[in-house]
Amino acid sequence: EVQLVESGGGLVQPGGSLRLSCVASMYTGTYSNYCFEWFRQAPGKEREGVAASDHYGSYSIISSAKGRFTISRDNSKNTLYLQMNSLKPEDTAMYYCAADLADEVTGHCPVGNEYPYWGQGTQVTVSS
Repeated sequence: EVQLVESGGGLVQPGGSLRLSCVASMYTGTYSNYCFEWFRQAPGKEREGVAASDHYGSYSIISSAKGRFTISRDNSKNTLYLQMNSLKPEDTAMYYCAADLADEVTGHCPVGNEYPYWGQGTQVTVSS
């Protein structure tokens, strides 16, 4: 069982910045062994993965956010971050973090809806 609580969303002007946080409480395993991913979903659009952090210390960012977004994690605080700079109106969405332990056999992280644990989301609105 994992509980995830996101925060840091809000209303920001185009070109502005926000830092999202996702604090995790887990009852199985240790935080450092978990895979995490930030997703977003805009009204009328499908949910998409934005940035991922695996248990090996590797990160990935969706191409539309490269150079603007940075994902990081603090294993000592059980917290995942998403620093978002140069925000655009098209970044407007509900942002969610998701988590799961890496596969014991393959070491792989979940993909998309394979994540079993999700937070409640935090709204990001980019508008002038």
